[in-house]
Amino acid sequence: MSTAVADLLATLDLEPLEQDLFRGRSPQVGWQRVFGGQVIGQSLVAATRTVGDRPVHSLHGYFMRPGDPSVPIIYQVDRIRDGRSFTTRRVVAIQHGKAIFSMSASFHIEEDGPEHQFALPEGIPMPEDLPSEQEFKQGVIERAPENVRRYWERERPIELRPVDLRHYVSREKLEPRQYVWVRATGALPDDPGIHKCVLAYASDMTLLDTALFPHGTSVFDRALQVASLDHAMWFHRPFRADDWLLYAQDAPTTIGARGFTRGLIYDRKGALVCSVSQEGLIRPRRGEGEPPSGVPVVEPNF
Repeated sequence: MSTAVADLLATLDLEPLEQDLFRGRSPQVGWQRVFGGQVIGQSLVAATRTVGDRPVHSLHGYFMRPGDPSVPIIYQVDRIRDGRSFTTRRVVAIQHGKAIFSMSASFHIEEDGPEHQFALPEGIPMPEDLPSEQEFKQGVIERAPENVRRYWERERPIELRPVDLRHYVSREKLEPRQYVWVRATGALPDDPGIHKCVLAYASDMTLLDTALFPHGTSVFDRALQVASLDHAMWFHRPFRADDWLLYAQDAPTTIGARGFTRGLIYDRKGALVCSVSQEGLIRPRRGEGEPPSGVPVVEPNF
């Protein structure tokens, strides 16, 4: 197991404080804000630990305040409903006495029923046919801005292999669509719940950036205030987050300082394993310092 993956699993391994009350910590790597995927993943861990053996099938969360990585995050779980087929939990993440994130999650017993799915997009190269991160760093990344280079030079628990690299090295205006292969950088335990929590962590990566493709910019642009506002996931089929998954993303619209994005996640055999949607704040920064709204400029720390 890679060091970065071991650190991620330690981050997701919440400390129980009392019944339905957990404490999570953030990696101390100099980030100014807690990565949104971390809060999503930790919230799902907290909810899952109060349910038993029913698998999660959906979650819906709202970001309210930027997270402070220097202090723990308290996760409070409310047992909304325990039904014969479905179980519902609500989780509130708290720092400095205030909610920074809230999430509802639904768990469902395994049942049989009709099946269909959208097919894997055609013409997408397999991850083995794309530059590895090391090859990307040694070639294309040399032409990228400094903050983009710093991002790619970090050791991270999730490896990304974008199909199209133009967005990272130019200001070319592109269609609001991208395909990225993702996987954990080391083997994960066999527990399916861990794979869902790791994918929840990874699902916040690159998604909102898709809404900036038509505007020739990215979340690395310090002139923009960019932040996730909400996040939803639906888990459809079993998968492993330590094997390659194709994250097919698009951004149907951006208006009113908000960008709406969607993602379909396939395994390498073409099974649709998860769907994602997110809306994010996108607007010019309001002068120096923290924006008056309290919503942070995004940190490219995924």
